[in-house]
Amino acid sequence: MKVIIVGGFLGSGKTSIVLQMAQFFADKYRSDKKNSVVIIENEIGEVGIDDKVLKNAGYQVQDMFSGCVCCTMSGELLININRVIKDLHPEIIIMEATGVAYPKNIQDTLTSDLHLDCKICCIADAKRWQRLQKPLGEMIKNQLDGADEILINKIDLVDKESLKLTEKSIRDFNETADVFLVTAMEKVDNAVWNKLID
Repeated sequence: MKVIIVGGFLGSGKTSIVLQMAQFFADKYRSDKKNSVVIIENEIGEVGIDDKVLKNAGYQVQDMFSGCVCCTMSGELLININRVIKDLHPEIIIMEATGVAYPKNIQDTLTSDLHLDCKICCIADAKRWQRLQKPLGEMIKNQLDGADEILINKIDLVDKESLKLTEKSIRDFNETADVFLVTAMEKVDNAVWNKLID
């Protein structure tokens, strides 16, 4: 079983990307097990919008509200992950973190406490990247830290020069991640998802 932690700021397109990712893995692991893919949604607040989109698409969604699983809710995260594994036996758990979460902290918790195989996929918003970079530089650094993959989303909304600057800036934060240019409005290449389970 693998866990894929999806990070990125609010509005970067995480839920659209998660839908594509979940569809790919559901097709890949299709079997008698109806819960081959389970999505865990972590949202700040009491009402989830994104989880309704995911549930309407037919996925098992476990909600976690009122805090961030990378810090204040790490104990609840472990309880929920254990419950999902025990009750549903999925092949893949996709964990969509809040827009302010640090995915590396979540990964550290899951690998040290539950010894799970976790990968991090971060979504960067090409359209807002330059505006967010200066005021939120430290937070961006912590979001991209340890990412195995970084998907630069919304590339259809920026010119080539802006995209080049965004890609260079992201590489300055994380030199080792695989970086892919995508738009969630179109089908993401399957090679992107396959890399997460290599």
